[in-house]
Amino acid sequence: MIDLHVHTTSSDGQYTPTQIFEKASEKNIKVMAITDHDTVAGLEEGKIAAEKQGITFVPGVELNINFPTGEFHLLGLGLKNISPSFTEIIETLIKNRTLRNEEIIHKMQADGVNITLEEIIQDFPNTVLGRPHFAAELVKKGIVKNRQTAFNKYLAKGRPWYVNRVGSNLDEAIQAIKDSGGVPIVAHPMSLYLSWGKLPDTLQNFYDRGVQGIEAFHPGARVTECLRLEELGRKIGFIITAGSDFHGEKIRGDRKLGHTCGDKKIDDKIWEDIKEIIL
Repeated sequence: MIDLHVHTTSSDGQYTPTQIFEKASEKNIKVMAITDHDTVAGLEEGKIAAEKQGITFVPGVELNINFPTGEFHLLGLGLKNISPSFTEIIETLIKNRTLRNEEIIHKMQADGVNITLEEIIQDFPNTVLGRPHFAAELVKKGIVKNRQTAFNKYLAKGRPWYVNRVGSNLDEAIQAIKDSGGVPIVAHPMSLYLSWGKLPDTLQNFYDRGVQGIEAFHPGARVTECLRLEELGRKIGFIITAGSDFHGEKIRGDRKLGHTCGDKKIDDKIWEDIKEIIL
């Protein structure tokens, strides 16, 4: 088993890099990537933990990209040396996240909810804060019963406390990942919210601009969709990756480490096909 899309406490995951590799070892996962949102803070600890468990470590990241529809996340897999261009992108994304978080807090306080950004930072230190942390704080305060309710009522797009994200420019993100020795890959392409009629031309455009792969297999999509994405990706010339997008049982209980669409185990054949490009 392998897993090329996993989150830790460095962004919005439940487990530290050390803990996540301990769990991976228990599940007999042989290759795993840490791909936290807009940060590489967990990679050093992850590398040490992976070596201890005898697991091949793939240092990665998941960057938020500006896109007119849906949600565009760009994975960078196999990062080797973090470049100045990459550092600049991360710093800008963190700045934009902070401004967004402040605006969410203002909306909450305007509705009479007594939560401060300082409280959330205290509860989640050394973390790239996002909506899951706000949801957890609402649960802690007894305002909602669980995180999903927080999103459904307040934090999801179209809900009263939602604030649009400002992401990175795609071409700059592609170059920054490549400057750092990594491979840029479109995460969960179905989240782009494009019709199957528009998806081929869009993915071809991404390929022409330097994206090298697509995460065809993701638990947020149906098996038939994933197989269709794989076929389309190979036709264009992309490498094909797969991941669980695991955050932890308390955060996304429907996702399992080492499993992807249809609750299928991620076969190591995917890794055999792409490891020379990634490593």
